[in-house]
Amino acid sequence: MSSDPESPPTKRQRTENASIVRSNVWYKDGSVILQAQNTQFRVHWSVLAKNSSFFRDLEALPQPADQPSVENCPIIQVQDSAEDVRHLLEALYDPVFMVQEMLPFPAVAALIRLGRKYEIRHLLDLAVERLVAENPATLADFDLLHERRGSHLGEHILTALPCAYYRATVLNYGTCVSRLFDGIPRGDGSEATLSHTDQARCVSGHTNLLREQAKEGYTFGWLRIGSDRCTTLAKCNLQRAEHLTKYLDDLRLRALAPVHALAELPGCTTCQKSAKEAMEAGRQRVWEQLPSYFDLPPWSELKNDL
Repeated sequence: MSSDPESPPTKRQRTENASIVRSNVWYKDGSVILQAQNTQFRVHWSVLAKNSSFFRDLEALPQPADQPSVENCPIIQVQDSAEDVRHLLEALYDPVFMVQEMLPFPAVAALIRLGRKYEIRHLLDLAVERLVAENPATLADFDLLHERRGSHLGEHILTALPCAYYRATVLNYGTCVSRLFDGIPRGDGSEATLSHTDQARCVSGHTNLLREQAKEGYTFGWLRIGSDRCTTLAKCNLQRAEHLTKYLDDLRLRALAPVHALAELPGCTTCQKSAKEAMEAGRQRVWEQLPSYFDLPPWSELKNDL
């Protein structure tokens, strides 16, 4: 991929003006120029046509005599963000792009949007696989994700939504709530924001989970009742009550926190063993009900519609 963004094209016709920017994705032997917003990308019809039935059909159409061009390459204007188009072209031209261990979410989202729009099925499938892997549909896979990276959406990838909503609420509440409402800056100066529906579901889910996580039978319900095998019940009850007060006052969402993430467990050895068992059972119960907290259908009814 050539990198020469500073030098302007040698020939300007019709649609070009001083505000047009040449992207780093600029192949000197390219045969077509895609323009997204004010950014142009010089690529090859053969590459686009090979991977996309949309562009294959577009190439076959007769070009008008007054087709805007640069250096004899026709300019095709697309109604997408320049950042999305850049991610798409990088994925098409760079063989290692999709195998990066850490692929930014904006890139995944762009490949889902444009992969569907321009009928580039293999990139769409790879992006969906990445999104689902990052937002799994089982508690066991969620724990593997937590162990691998620590705690850190497409409307048709429904199996990813419960986990994605949960992670969004854990990331934002108590630290940077405004990110859910104000958006996150993109590289092109625009902002990525959740839809009003997604925002409402995150707020509702956070409230529901916060209220549920310390109820008996859920993740921290064991703080309300000790083991029936405890020999120092009064002492252990006091320690659990102190921890319960701390959790309730803290207002932090920990409904899926693994046992090993806790600094300590209150009570005697017997109560700690009982607490671990109860916590694991409670986490599993929360996971099974996770979609309902965000006003979604149960796991069995969530399907990916691509």
